[in-house]
Amino acid sequence: MIQQMEKIKLILVDDHQLVRTGIANLLAGETGFEIIGEAADAKDLFELLRKSQPDITVLDIALPGMSGIEITKKLHNDYPGIRILILSMHTSEEFIFNAINSGARGYLPKNTSRKELIEAIYAIHRGEEFFAESISNVILKSYIKKAKSDSQEDENNENLLSKREIEVLKLFAEGMTNQEIADKLFISIRTVESHKNHIMARLELKTTVDLVKFAIRNNIVLL
Repeated sequence: MIQQMEKIKLILVDDHQLVRTGIANLLAGETGFEIIGEAADAKDLFELLRKSQPDITVLDIALPGMSGIEITKKLHNDYPGIRILILSMHTSEEFIFNAINSGARGYLPKNTSRKELIEAIYAIHRGEEFFAESISNVILKSYIKKAKSDSQEDENNENLLSKREIEVLKLFAEGMTNQEIADKLFISIRTVESHKNHIMARLELKTTVDLVKFAIRNNIVLL
């Protein structure tokens, strides 16, 4: 006897009946899914969850009362077994990152295709994350912008240092001791220590390891 695979149980959450019906119709022909409930808002959803829990909740963000982001956070904390797929017209960086940080495992725009929606549900059920290409592009651009910002911050920090401090930093990062740096630059060991303390304070670094990392990241010393 062939064992039938258990269906993926879904709850659809959107405050527009037409949208929920549309999603249900899109998924109707997929035999691996079972829609066990629909909700228009948080109140409806949590009432449904008292009776039965889905594997995945397909959730809009713009909802009356509690937003989809807040619902995601509550589901993530109170029902960790339920995975959340956001399906929303809001595709800005703020909404995407708020959803991800709240515990969403996937994010699709509302103009997604049937194929992509089905693919996302299967992927999330397998324990993976799934983001539409347009959403992934927003995430990638955000990371690139942050990386550039961090790089600029490091450059600005480097400009805070005097020529002598950069010299001390370079020699220290190359592995020289305070005494060796003092001998090479013809300054006292106390002056070397003073320079190092000043550099760490200026750059808001906590340890000498951070000091070395900063020097490498800014090409003050080459590996």
